[in-house]
Amino acid sequence: MAEKSKFVMVTQIKSPIGRRKDQRATLVGLGLNKLHRTRSLEDTPAVRGMITKVQHLLRLE
Repeated sequence: MAEKSKFVMVTQIKSPIGRRKDQRATLVGLGLNKLHRTRSLEDTPAVRGMITKVQHLLRLE
């Protein structure tokens, strides 16, 4: 029986303008490239690390 995977909802609430390039690349890696876009992402350690890196630009739901 397959385990039910958990998801986390993230919304971009601030612009990456004036931020470091690696933070912009992290947002693109998460699939966020415009304000107020929401994505449902699998709750994995890699995704959690990316969210932590740009947590000042995101809102978790």
